[in-house]
Amino acid sequence: MQGAFTLSNFVLGFVLGYLVLLIMQPLLGEAGYDARLWHQVTLVGVFVVELVLSSLRVAYEAATPGFGMRAGIIAVPLDVESDLGITLFANLISLTPGTLSLELSDDRSRLFVHAMYIDDTPEAEVAHLKNTLERRVIRALGGDGGAPVAAG
Repeated sequence: MQGAFTLSNFVLGFVLGYLVLLIMQPLLGEAGYDARLWHQVTLVGVFVVELVLSSLRVAYEAATPGFGMRAGIIAVPLDVESDLGITLFANLISLTPGTLSLELSDDRSRLFVHAMYIDDTPEAEVAHLKNTLERRVIRALGGDGGAPVAAG
């Protein structure tokens, strides 16, 4: 509003723009900005928690004697379908210490991931990745991993 890029101007502009969208919602139809914004914030929060916990676990492994890892490669069946959703999910996995996205299957139905710690079973690690990251990526991108959600 003042011609300078500061944090306070950015926040004020964001809030004003958001309020305009809320006011215009009856004229434009429901777009789902409210829910999507909440899911995006939740995704960032969950990722930060996963990042901190996995960083502490890898640091503990490096600082203590012995070998507590049980590494392996797991195939994560994908519910996310869009290129953006798959890329975001794979990158969040790779950014988390102890996991690395390796390859996407040719039919785009599975993502192969190397995990340093497979504590219980490979199925439990797959469920953890799907419940913590993939489910939130789908919601943050609008319902089906990036494609717009049809108003219904």
